Order: sequence, then structure tokens, then C-alpha cells
Amino acid sequence: MLEIRDLHATVDGKEILRGINLSIKKGEIHAIMGPNGSGKSTLAKILAGHPAYEVTQGEVLFEGRNLLELEPDERAREGVFLAFQYPVEVPGVSNAQFLRLAYNEKRKHLGEEELDPLEFKDLLAERAKVVEMDAGLMSRSVNEGFSGGEKKRNEILQMAVLEPKLAVLDETDSGLDIDALRIVSEGVNKLRTPENAVVLVTHYQRLLNYIIPDQVHVLYKGRIVRTGGKELALELEEKGYDWIKEAAAGA
Repeated sequence: MLEIRDLHATVDGKEILRGINLSIKKGEIHAIMGPNGSGKSTLAKILAGHPAYEVTQGEVLFEGRNLLELEPDERAREGVFLAFQYPVEVPGVSNAQFLRLAYNEKRKHLGEEELDPLEFKDLLAERAKVVEMDAGLMSRSVNEGFSGGEKKRNEILQMAVLEPKLAVLDETDSGLDIDALRIVSEGVNKLRTPENAVVLVTHYQRLLNYIIPDQVHVLYKGRIVRTGGKELALELEEKGYDWIKEAAAGA
């Protein structure tokens, strides 16, 4: 589904990614871990098409197409989804209205008929159950006045409504208490299918107690320096990132 080859990228003239190689198949969940400043969020934003980041070398293929040639909105319509580390507030636009517009844009792209407000209301009520979302939050402006946990649940609700092929979750676990972490994780697990894939960007192993990855990749100084199964995340939990830094220095 996703093939990243020798990806180099800069922001404000500073090189952040220094040769990323990564292959993700349908049905897989991949965790990207690493210390602060290693390039995890940069990779997530490049996949979504953030304009602040410049790709200087390499390629990214999504279902055989050059993802880097597509504008951010085109990537979204093609099925690439980014859950933000810090979800933004959108005053004046209700959550339900925002989600219906996004959902109908995808349907138009697929040549399908749009849902009217009543039809979408039923669909939204069903999808909201995935993250135990209070119905009252649907009439409020997007993320405005939401708690940190509600914002993160709202991101997963968007994922449930849009049903992306590739979901990139950028530190979705940051700032969550135990209950919110469980709800968000269960939502991601419920949305997993043999036809989609998930990239989890995280600092901490605790998220992987709830969402079991097929592979764990450790990013350090813009490169993937170690790849393994869930046991790699447990090793990081035990030894810390200094272990990776020392291993990379001795390589």
C-alpha cells in the first residue's frame, strides 16, 4: 500500500529526514518510535502533504501512485488521513457539519451520491459509538472547548466517518488519561480491516499495550535505525532511548 524509498526532507532549510525506507502492506499496523527531534512528526506531516516540509530526495508511493505529486486535499480524497498531535479548533463550524462536508467530498470523489443532513445524522450517530462520543459534542464547533481526550476521540471519530485506506496517527496518545487512552485505542482497533493500514507515531510503549503493531520502527536522527516486533517497544521501555543512541553511535 505504502512504499517510502530513500526519503530526505528539510524544514526551514534544516535536514530532518535523512533517508527513510519503509514498506507497509494492507491490513498492517506499524509503530514509529523515537526520541524528540528524531523526525517522527515530520514523516507524518510529509505523508499528509504539509507545505512547510520540503522533500529533497526519494519517493513515496501510495497504491502505486506518486503521493508527493498530490495536493493535501487530493491525498485525503484518495484515502490518506492524519490525526494531529494537537488537533485544531474551528470556531463557527459545527462538528456534524464539518464531518458531513468531508464525508460528502469523499463520496463525490468516488462517484457516489451525497448524504443529506438526516441521512448523515444517522450514520454519524452510529460511528460515534466507536469512540463513545457524546451526541452533544456534534452540535458544538469543531474541537472548541473540548478537553484533550475529547479532541483525540474526535480525531478517531473523523477516521471512523471517512474510513481512510491509510491512517497516520501522530502521537494520538499524548496527554490522554488511562480511560481516554483505552477508548481511543479500542476505536482504532475496531476500525482496523484487511484493506486499510495504520501508522502509529508514539513516544511510549503504553499505547502498544492496547494497539498491537505488526512492526515497530525506531527513528533516530532522521533514519530508521532498528525494526522489530512489539518486543522492540518493550526493550525501549526497559532500556530507554539512550540505548538506541549508543547503538547508532557504535554502528
